[in-house]
Amino acid sequence: MACVNPSSPPPLTERAAAALAARRFTVRGRVQGVGFRPFVLRLAVRHGLAGWVQNRSGEVEILAQGVPAALDAFARELVDQAPPLARPAIASIEPQVPSALERFSIAPSATSAASDVHVPPDLFACDDCLAELDDPANRRYRYPFVNCTQCGPRYTLIRRLPYDRPNTTMAGFALCPACRREYQDPADRRFHAEPVACPACGPRLRFHGPAEVVEGNEPALAAAVAALRAGGIVAVKGIGGYHLMCDAADGEAVARLRARKPRPHKPLAVMFPRDRGLIARHLALDALHERLLHDPARPIVLVPRAPGCELSPDIAPGIAEIGAMLAYSPLHHLLLAALGRPLVATSANVSGEPVLTAEAAVERRLGHVAESFLHHDRPIERPADDPVQRVVAGKARWIRLGRGCAPLELDLPFAVPRPTLAVGAHMKNTIALAWGRRAVVSPHIGDLESPRSLETFEQCIRDLQALYGVRAERVAYDAHPGYAATRWALRSGLEPAKVWHHHAHASALAGERAAPARWLVFAWDGVGLGEDGDLWGGDALLGAPGRWRRVARMRPFRLPGGDRAAREPWRSAASLCWQQGIEWHALPANAGLAREAWRKGLNSPRTTAVGRLFDAAAALLGLNLRSTFEGQGPMLLEAAAGRGGRLPP
Repeated sequence: MACVNPSSPPPLTERAAAALAARRFTVRGRVQGVGFRPFVLRLAVRHGLAGWVQNRSGEVEILAQGVPAALDAFARELVDQAPPLARPAIASIEPQVPSALERFSIAPSATSAASDVHVPPDLFACDDCLAELDDPANRRYRYPFVNCTQCGPRYTLIRRLPYDRPNTTMAGFALCPACRREYQDPADRRFHAEPVACPACGPRLRFHGPAEVVEGNEPALAAAVAALRAGGIVAVKGIGGYHLMCDAADGEAVARLRARKPRPHKPLAVMFPRDRGLIARHLALDALHERLLHDPARPIVLVPRAPGCELSPDIAPGIAEIGAMLAYSPLHHLLLAALGRPLVATSANVSGEPVLTAEAAVERRLGHVAESFLHHDRPIERPADDPVQRVVAGKARWIRLGRGCAPLELDLPFAVPRPTLAVGAHMKNTIALAWGRRAVVSPHIGDLESPRSLETFEQCIRDLQALYGVRAERVAYDAHPGYAATRWALRSGLEPAKVWHHHAHASALAGERAAPARWLVFAWDGVGLGEDGDLWGGDALLGAPGRWRRVARMRPFRLPGGDRAAREPWRSAASLCWQQGIEWHALPANAGLAREAWRKGLNSPRTTAVGRLFDAAAALLGLNLRSTFEGQGPMLLEAAAGRGGRLPP
């Protein structure tokens, strides 16, 4: 049913006799899930226009009728005064024949060309909703799922487009009369806020402790706070999945979490409340860090420790930075406000896998880690881990895409001849879908070494194509035949397009900048299969996307044990020493077998990888002989360099 604004313009018969004009606007970009249609209605009424606005599967169509000067102002303000999280672009304005329209309304959603779809990301809790959360006189006081058109979950609850409540995981929550009035009132900021709810009709919390089940928002929240305050580990369901949470200053709790997960050394993310003084005690923020922490995506930001930091040293052992983020959901705000201290908030997953989203799965698979669970009954349609950013050379760089910034939608400087799916590498997998002049990059998926990772990988491939209404015809895949993504691509039935690992790295770099005719790119990383059968990773590539040529490389060396060298950096160090005829006396007991295999060339592939050189340097300095997570040696080496070369005690 169309929603009509009670403050409609007066009927045509009462208007000034000025000549009327009518125009049809097509608006694209991020215009769904951000309050754009009610904004259009209010804007039209302010300018005395009649007509309608309609959602058409990712684009918005507007018919506006009034005096030409008002239509001109309306067109300018559609973009200039759009809601903060909207990113509108007027694709076309077409003159229409004026008709007997008397008011402006919001028409029911319709379908349109799927290629115009823009999927909204999950959003942090806005200031207006947080003010209600803290207001005892408000009916949503302390409600853990408060949201509006400017905030709340989006991507993780959309089942299909157009983005309307029946097409989300909120479909099972019938609106109470008060919420329905807000939802249907164009003057209300919750007009067509699809996840809208309140304590009377919305999702509810449930706490599962070692010997108790506590139902209801306030009792369950109080039980979780008590468990955390007592030094417990609680698995908390958020927007894109569960976090494992504990007091970040409690060394015993952090050690217990590490031992059980097991995650002996990999840094743990820390979530902070909205308390600038508390944050300043623990983190050495500069203006850029401050801006990144408050970015709408609310990412994890790698920030140096403050000199008086009181967090457990085991948060990030041997590393000077902390992965910090601000509370971004109403539930997180309530937890952290009650505790008044930072919490570890690491992904509730099995190492390398996507974050867990379902109650039964998290209790079954992480019941040996968490001592209690804070669940809620709003389903998560798809996982989305927290994104990560780091400041490098004074600029913000994405380390991982996730909740709040993905799907990442990109405009291409060229048209893709046929819809193409890119399925990524084996480690830290992410996929992309390209069609026309657009590309969409998925959230971080994880390492493709487990059934759960492969299941999420395939779900993400289905989801992107279904949400954007694009069916891939070609698939780009890594040339390494052993990668799970490569095997999937070759049995997908799509036209295959093999890509060399480091050609992809070079092309990605070129794609971030205005491309000159020819690039010289230093493609330095871990290892990836090269055109000559060696494992590349320290190479200079000349050319441009689609026509790279290796013109220089690091001197190759052998990796005794092959893939084991990534987990045992001593192997890279030993190989370099053996190659130079140097005796290294810190070798482990089984190094004799490795040396014999290296001498005979057995399971000792050649590589130019700079990543393995950093591994070797960390091992030779005594920083890291065996890694428990990828990149551990280079991270410790970087931290030691930042201390002026002083090694940790």
